[in-house]
Formats: sequence, structure tokens, C-alpha cells
Amino acid sequence: MRIGIVAIPSASVIGAEIGAHITTLGRKVEELGFHGLWVTDAFARGRPTLDPLILLGVVAGQTSRIELGTCVVQIPLRHPVEHAQRVQTLHALSQGRLRFGVGSGSTSNDFEAVQADYAARFKTLPAYLEVMRKVWAGEPVYGRALSMWPGAEGGPPVLLGAWRSERWINLSAKVLQGWIASGIYSSWEDLAIGVKMYRDAGGKRAVLANIFTDFRDPPAPLPIAHPPKISLLCSKAEARDRLKRLEDIGVDDALLVCPSDDPSQLEAIAEVVR
Repeated sequence: MRIGIVAIPSASVIGAEIGAHITTLGRKVEELGFHGLWVTDAFARGRPTLDPLILLGVVAGQTSRIELGTCVVQIPLRHPVEHAQRVQTLHALSQGRLRFGVGSGSTSNDFEAVQADYAARFKTLPAYLEVMRKVWAGEPVYGRALSMWPGAEGGPPVLLGAWRSERWINLSAKVLQGWIASGIYSSWEDLAIGVKMYRDAGGKRAVLANIFTDFRDPPAPLPIAHPPKISLLCSKAEARDRLKRLEDIGVDDALLVCPSDDPSQLEAIAEVVR
């Protein structure tokens, strides 16, 4: 099972040093042998947040091997052609290391902020994804086709972050390149059912994202409204047992959220997963 790191920068902790923080974190993730660095997508949540594609663009210039992923970008909030252009830019800058995790969005405040239709998000997601895939294929959609940057043709691998419904599992397995479950919302039992459904549908890459990790006692406060259902907020010994359980369920990638107030915990995480 591959281990990636999720960064959820906190303005109250990092402040104006975000550039130095995210590049240092990216280099450290690569040096310690983690498989990738992933970032989330949120705004209008009552706290400062940053654009995930720009964040990863900064990291791309400071690393050379790790995957750079999103878990997950809310597809219905952006115009699909313009969004496809920005994604191909990061895909080119990272030399193909981008893993584009996408979702429908779950918070109405984000939609209200950009005048997007929250109620229609489940219809908008597959429709916009199809537009983006056409753009990356060099096909015209609303007007003249966009010319693809050399090396970015076809776009990045796309992984769908969604509930384990048959509709989304089939889209993930048969059309896209992966399925992303959430450590915040997925129970152990539900995750096992979802992974089996995904494998039965022919899916190749099952990811569990946003696994909050903190070996301190007590752990730092979390930037979410309720306790996560699957986490590594525990001792190192218990963390090893939980990671083994994820592997036995069939998870291919576990994406661990490193505390933004203590990046030195990366070393402790690396020790546990070796």
C-alpha cells in the first residue's frame, strides 16, 4: 500500500510564510520516500484557503519524483474549459505527475460564493468532466478546440471522490482512473463494501484520503466539524495496526493528513510506515 501526505495549510499557523512552508513540505515528502503530496479544495468556509492547483504548481518546481494530487477539486464550481486549461498547465509543469482527484462538492457556501447551482451538482459533475476530457483530447466543445501543450495531451489521470453508490463506482472504475473514499466520512465497514464494489466493477486504484494523523497526546484540534470515522489519531503501534487493516481491505493508497502546526511529524509518520 502506497502512503501519501495531505497538506491542509492553516493561515493561523503558517500565515504569510505559506510559500516556504509548502515547498519545504514538498521536498521533505519526497526526501522521506512518500509516494505523493495531495491538497484539498475549499473556500467560503469562514477561514482563509488557497487554490489547490496553484499550490501544487509551486511544489512541482521544487520536486521531481512524487505524485502531486488533489483530494478533491470541486468540479461544478469552475467553467470546465477554463478549468481544463489550468489543469493541463499543471500537468505539463509537473511532467505528468498530477493525479486529478475530483468531486461534486458538499458545502453550499462554496457554490453560493460563485453563483453555482448546488442542487444540480450531481448532474454537473459528470457533464463537466466529459467537457474537460474532450478539451484534453483536443476536441472542440463550445468553439474552437484548445491546442494541447506537448506532453499534456489526454490530460492527467482522474480519480473520483464520491460515495460508494453504484453510479459513482461505475464511473470511477469504467471511465476514470481511480476511486477516492474519505477517512472523514467512511466507516471501516462502508469502506470495505465500497472497495469490493469497485474491484467487482473492474476498478484499479482505490484511495482513502484525508486520514487525519497525529501521534501526540493529546492531538491538535482538527479543522473539521466532527471527528473522522477513520484516522490515525492514536499511538504509533495502533497506527501500524490500522494501516495494515486498510491494506487488508484492499486500499491501494492511504493519504495521511500531516498536522500543519508540526511538520516534523513527517519523520514520525515515515518511521511508522516503513
